[in-house]
Amino acid sequence: MGINPDAVGATGKPTTRSWTFRDSLLYAVGIGAGAEDPFASELEFTTHNSKEIEHRAFPTQGVVIGFGAGGAMAHAGDLDWGKLLHGSQGITVHRPIPTEGSVEITDRIAGMWDKGEGRNAIIDTEAAAVDTDSGDVLFELRSSVVIRGSGGFGGGAGSTGVMVTAPDTDPDYEVVYQTRSDQALTYRLSGDYNPLHSDPWFATELAGFPKPILHGLCTYGFTGRALLHTLCEGDPARFHSMDSRFSSPVFPGDELTIRVWDDGDGRAIYRTIAQRGTDEERVVIDNGLCIYN
Repeated sequence: MGINPDAVGATGKPTTRSWTFRDSLLYAVGIGAGAEDPFASELEFTTHNSKEIEHRAFPTQGVVIGFGAGGAMAHAGDLDWGKLLHGSQGITVHRPIPTEGSVEITDRIAGMWDKGEGRNAIIDTEAAAVDTDSGDVLFELRSSVVIRGSGGFGGGAGSTGVMVTAPDTDPDYEVVYQTRSDQALTYRLSGDYNPLHSDPWFATELAGFPKPILHGLCTYGFTGRALLHTLCEGDPARFHSMDSRFSSPVFPGDELTIRVWDDGDGRAIYRTIAQRGTDEERVVIDNGLCIYN
């Protein structure tokens, strides 16, 4: 039946998601924490029993806790999953995400955008995660997916999302992280088992890439690490929100350069570049906005 333009506003069923300290540890190493110096940095995220170090969770872990929860996308129609890419991701964190806990998540289709026949279709979703113990909203998620070449289904032509522009000046901060060649195989253990990131046949024959690509949310996590350490001095309580647009794929083993422009008043624009300074250089996250205190 193709994409259903009447699905805007459709909600999924409330879904309970729980996680343990092991999930928090696995997410941390999945986004590269500790890789530069395993026993001297980020131990608060990569270990749970180091002397005089309190275990903490990365603020971006909410995107994997909420990944696929609710099922609102089931109302979107018949999607070609081989053509689907993550277009954007945002999170607002109302208090630090605990290293273990439980939330009830409800999602909805917030918008569907038709870029024209033979062009892309874009679907926006939103979700709220309510702490099952306190009843308070722990975090909120915003996401979009791009279905390549699936336009012409009769949806609106507009788009939503935060749009900011990086200044034409040197950044206030620049962080370089090296991803591993097996990064996607580690990250997928946090719950995103899409074969686009692990199966060479799927990546080449169905999706048209030369090899499996890194999860967009893994790149998002690497970027969030850089923002947390440069803007918030590593304190998750100071991290409020992060919105990214994915502009190009990342391949496992790529080097990531995160450039940050800080306005000094709790608002920063960022951009992530893969393979900077090489013939393969490309912007992979653009129009990024982080709010912190």
